[in-house]
Amino acid sequence: MKNLHAPTVPSGPTSAPATNGTSAHLSFAELQQRKDNVEAELKALGGVLDSHGVDMNTPLLTRDGYPRSDVDVAQIRTTRARIIRLKNDYKEIMANVEKFLHEHFANATESTELSTPTTAAGASGILPDSDTQSLDPPFAKVESVATNSPAELAGLKVGDEVRNFGYVNRANNDGLKKVAECVQGNEGSNIFIRVSRPSGVSSREDLRLTLTPRRNWGGRGMLGCHITPI
Repeated sequence: MKNLHAPTVPSGPTSAPATNGTSAHLSFAELQQRKDNVEAELKALGGVLDSHGVDMNTPLLTRDGYPRSDVDVAQIRTTRARIIRLKNDYKEIMANVEKFLHEHFANATESTELSTPTTAAGASGILPDSDTQSLDPPFAKVESVATNSPAELAGLKVGDEVRNFGYVNRANNDGLKKVAECVQGNEGSNIFIRVSRPSGVSSREDLRLTLTPRRNWGGRGMLGCHITPI
């Protein structure tokens, strides 16, 4: 019983140490790499739990209060503790990713506002994207937008093609799963997105929008729009 909590797998430092603000000083590429590393390790640790037939909430004691004999209780406890630490690291990494994107878009917006006259689109918070040479290819298309939804308030329209959704792009969207993760992790916070919108018969314009996911807006989900992969 004394060794019940002794780890049977190395605990060690997390693969994405974000404690004490260490990730705040990394470049965007380094943050992305750490994010990928943490996601990979979380997936591997999830596989450890799966191999024992348990999850983060499965009881490890019998009804009499004794450790279960059919599973490796010590390894499961160690794995769960590691998952919790990594999830905390992940939250901080994502907060720094969003901060980086916020500052990047804020600087780009300020530069655009100083160099171009105010337009009706600019007044509503929808800005033309001046950095057209480095735009990522679209990976999703807006199929519907609900009235008075966060998506409509942000300026999204049916037919918009999404190039960037926060930190999510064509290379890492994982079948739009990362979009859902981005939304869930940023409830009540601004997400900066880039869209390509039809303009006329054969042309398109690229825009930057600010979307704030929230519940209880009067409809389903936190966005109020439906997007599909391209």
